[in-house]
Amino acid sequence: MLGAGAWGTVVASLLARNGHEVRLWSQREQLADAINASRRNEQYVPGLALPPSVRATADLAAAVRGCVLAFMAVPSKAFRQVSESLVEVGAPPALVSCSKGLEVATFKRLSQVVAEYLPAVPLAVVSGPNLATEIAADKPAATTVASPDAHLAKRVQQLLQQSTFRAYTSVDMVGVEIAGALKNVIALACGVSDGLGLGNNTKASIITRGLAEIVRFGTAMGGQVATFYGLAGVGDLVATCSSSESRNHKVGVLLADGATLAEIEASGLTAEGVPTVKALHGAILGSGVELPISREVYSVVFEAKDPRDAISSLMTRAERAE
Repeated sequence: MLGAGAWGTVVASLLARNGHEVRLWSQREQLADAINASRRNEQYVPGLALPPSVRATADLAAAVRGCVLAFMAVPSKAFRQVSESLVEVGAPPALVSCSKGLEVATFKRLSQVVAEYLPAVPLAVVSGPNLATEIAADKPAATTVASPDAHLAKRVQQLLQQSTFRAYTSVDMVGVEIAGALKNVIALACGVSDGLGLGNNTKASIITRGLAEIVRFGTAMGGQVATFYGLAGVGDLVATCSSSESRNHKVGVLLADGATLAEIEASGLTAEGVPTVKALHGAILGSGVELPISREVYSVVFEAKDPRDAISSLMTRAERAE
């Protein structure tokens, strides 16, 4: 498992509970040492006791040496660097992306970034309504494992499947990645709505019309319509937009309270929706796909538009059929 944040740690625990030896890689040696000493990652997943078969390391080469499969759960902004490093230390036999986002500079999906450096390595992605703290507490959840390689998708499904975590397979890696990235943008909008105290009708409207945006853009990028109405689409969208545990929702609330992006980032709170909406902004201009909610989120985050004015802009758009 490459990445020892909350989600990487939880996935490592799931794999270990299914009887597998897991090497959990962190860029920070201090964190790796603390995990090995306490059998916990208190910084990211307080209270989760890790199985003995999880061993942390800050040595990337040691983490992937001899592995049968690598899972990758690092922030989107680090995907290129880690992918390049894997070329240097030795590519794994197959790789599974557990991260949700897009590369800002290129607007590439994360699997596309990996494929630039590891073109011969089979790839899969895992995405769904998977709030790490809830899964760590053994609350039932489900996810989607997508890959054009059906054998790899089935293999990852079997590695993850257990009594409190159910995995479904898909061949639509494009749709699953687009859905996982764009739902974070809509979650920012829902956080703003909640921060302004606008109520459940407003939030339900944002989620519903946000889903329409995700479907429009996702299908334009080559995703399958059905994917956006599954776990990786509407499932993840509802979870991320509704939960106070969602970092994207938290950032939206802070923006509604008047905090600037610089202040939020200085506090240490990061949300994948922020770089995603920045990447998406250029794509909106170039694609011709109508994404009004995403456009207003960009204006609030990067152009300091008053959130109330953003809501007004959405409510006063020209009338149209649903």
